[in-house]
Amino acid sequence: MKLTNYHTHTWRCFHAAQVCDREYVENAIQAGFSVLGFSDHTPWPYASGYVSENERMSVSQLDGYLSSIRALKEEYADRIEIRVGLECEYFPQYMDWLREQRPKTDYLILGNHFGLSDEHGEPYYGKAEGPGVVEEYTAYTLAGMGTGLFACLAHPELPFANHMAFDEEAQTGARMICREAKAIGMPLEYNLYGTVKQERGKQKGLGYPAKEFWQAASEYGCTAIVGVDAHKPEHMLDAERYRRARDYLEALNIKVIEEL
Repeated sequence: MKLTNYHTHTWRCFHAAQVCDREYVENAIQAGFSVLGFSDHTPWPYASGYVSENERMSVSQLDGYLSSIRALKEEYADRIEIRVGLECEYFPQYMDWLREQRPKTDYLILGNHFGLSDEHGEPYYGKAEGPGVVEEYTAYTLAGMGTGLFACLAHPELPFANHMAFDEEAQTGARMICREAKAIGMPLEYNLYGTVKQERGKQKGLGYPAKEFWQAASEYGCTAIVGVDAHKPEHMLDAERYRRARDYLEALNIKVIEEL
């Protein structure tokens, strides 16, 4: 089993550990990872002038982020493969800007945390609840998947965190996402940070990863990739959690890919 992770955050997003990028690399090597991909939350050139203080870096920090990870890639080339990307929402008004940034990165992942923008107090899907949340998330996520910009879909069942039952809304959303993922060949991420949150009682609904979602993914013949979603260097050390996820997915006859 090859250990690879393409979902790693840095201090620049404000809600990850305030440590240097190197610490993630050192821990990944210690745990036996062969590939470490950084995909911190993308900045956006907000038309309103909004400045995020707890979600993402600013546009002015982007080049420094890319340079830092590229320098580590060169330094550690004989010990681990390092790649640099971004985790992005589907914000249609900023997609042209994102397309301009794409050549600077090795990959982009779709992580739809907010609908259309986050500059006007839009609810975070990982905490939102109530009728219509999953339906809205699904519509915007499908639109993002259709752009062709993204290598995988991170935490595809994010709004299940506080959605209390696998009801008609949840079933429809899961099936639509899985059907599209299969059609376009996009792997779905089994998110290990979600399992940490579940163990800590941070999710009061179905949660993510949600077994009901992954049963649907199996039925549609989707592929999966395991993502650590590391927000602290120590998250990279739990190789056993990674292996358990692989075993779970393979028991569902879901093909697990190791490269983006």
